[in-house]
Amino acid sequence: MTGRQRFRSMFLPGPRRAGGPSGPSRRLTAAGALAASAALTAGCGVVPGTTGGVGDTPVTVMTWAPQETNATNKPGMPALARAYGRWVNAHGGLAGRPLNVLTCNVRNDGVSAARCAREAVKQGAVAVVGSYSQHADSFLPVLEGAGIPYIGGYGITNAEFTSPLSYPVNGGQPALLAGLGSALAESCGPVALVRPDTLAGDQLPPLLDAGLTAGGHAAAHDQLAREDATEYEGQSGAALRAASADPASTGCVVPALGDRTGTFMDSFRRARQDHPKVRTATVLGSVDQSTLNTSGGASGPYEGAYVTGWYPAVDDPGWDTMKEVIQEEAFGDNTVDPADAGVQTTWIAYTVLRGIVESLGSPEDGVSASALTRALNGGLTVGTGGLTPKLRWLFQDKLASVGFPRLVNAEVTLHVVREGRLVSAREGTVDTTPILRNARVR
Repeated sequence: MTGRQRFRSMFLPGPRRAGGPSGPSRRLTAAGALAASAALTAGCGVVPGTTGGVGDTPVTVMTWAPQETNATNKPGMPALARAYGRWVNAHGGLAGRPLNVLTCNVRNDGVSAARCAREAVKQGAVAVVGSYSQHADSFLPVLEGAGIPYIGGYGITNAEFTSPLSYPVNGGQPALLAGLGSALAESCGPVALVRPDTLAGDQLPPLLDAGLTAGGHAAAHDQLAREDATEYEGQSGAALRAASADPASTGCVVPALGDRTGTFMDSFRRARQDHPKVRTATVLGSVDQSTLNTSGGASGPYEGAYVTGWYPAVDDPGWDTMKEVIQEEAFGDNTVDPADAGVQTTWIAYTVLRGIVESLGSPEDGVSASALTRALNGGLTVGTGGLTPKLRWLFQDKLASVGFPRLVNAEVTLHVVREGRLVSAREGTVDTTPILRNARVR
């Protein structure tokens, strides 16, 4: 079946991937409290968390994300990591070992990203887990030099799918954009992509175009925009004109500006009055339900838009344990939104970490970065409770020939905005591997 046929079948009933196990089998056995969590900000040192009886050497890891910046912010990811650390330690730790969670603010710049990586090395972290940074060229060399695996990055850069020490849990921007392009090929006239004028942004057009061309559609108009702009009047006008080039069809504008997508849509809404037929489409992470609510709901500019994501909808039973952890350990912290793709990625990454540590048994010298890497490179298969396919990282995998040797999960979900709500267009997932094999990544 071709990529185009797959997306055509998205609107027909189909099998639903079973959710994760429920009940006692999904919970760790309670075994006393072992709190060993810490917080770290770039260049500011360690803030101790609570400590209890420590029987074995702790497993120290770090989670980082940008916070309090003028561009993309992901505070929910380190907040979820800290909550996970408290929860797992209150239920016996990782294979009986306390989990020590460090967090760091990478601030959307390469200097801070490298500083966080050096701090992970200094603090003896055995992995960086469930994190977000656009500056892989700054932090990956530091981690690689120290032999520290990067488990479950957000997939915002192509380097995360090429580094021998990167173990992504989703298909990142490549899969989201390829899947979105394939869906739009059947429903849109001219397509305009609005994306950041950054190195990470430069990687987006060929991925969207791979999906479009797989469906027999022309490539998208590539509209550059400042990542931290406060208004996008010029960019929205140019994108609308490009999407309206064929008056006989309905064009589509695809904003992929992360946290600035909402700012773009403010400008887009005003400029759209002269182009009423143009629709929007985007990727999860650029829009969520809270975005839809604040932009006008059913009367807003996203109504009818396609949105691609990596994981099942938040009401899937596979997320039940994550929600319990948030309720128990992050109650009142509104940065930890269970529907946020970053929070979900961090949860899955820590689920993977737990599976790796449990696979090691009880090494006398504790859990090391090299032990984790050996297990991962040795063909270990890790389940995530049905939230992703079972994950197994082989360096020469199915997408190695097109420059993505570490991309092992190319599945995406397709959502649509109906009556102001983000709902599944079809239950289940679509594998974008055939599309990505034809992507001409820069």
